[in-house]
Amino acid sequence: MQGLIERYMKSTRAVQIEDTGGRLTLESEEITSLKEEIQLLQKGLGYTFGGGVETMSLDELHALEKHLEVCICHIRSIKMQIMFEEIEVLKNKEGILKAANEYLHGKTFFFSFKQIQEQNGMFDLPSPMITGFPYPLTIQNEIFQF
Repeated sequence: MQGLIERYMKSTRAVQIEDTGGRLTLESEEITSLKEEIQLLQKGLGYTFGGGVETMSLDELHALEKHLEVCICHIRSIKMQIMFEEIEVLKNKEGILKAANEYLHGKTFFFSFKQIQEQNGMFDLPSPMITGFPYPLTIQNEIFQF
């Protein structure tokens, strides 16, 4: 039984060592590819800001031009998206203002109609006469003649 356990331990250690060795080679390859990519990006940034453009090859110039075109297209798409969002906000504000305008217009129409009714009603009402009252509410006309 003890021999079986020892063989199992040896085989698992060997597998672990192989996995570790394989992982190290993958990690070192990934590290070198990332370093190369960083160098290319730094070089591209330098070229973008005008540093060392005279020493660029034709392929590097084409790559830089393509990169700049992609950046410009991206900027334009973001600009258009922002403009569409602003247009939507303005349309919403327009709808709110139209609704408020209609409400206020209806309110002023109601009040002006009510005022006209009150003005017309003041002149069209018959004067109240109470009969059989010992003290009349109206003043005699002949007293206040000028």
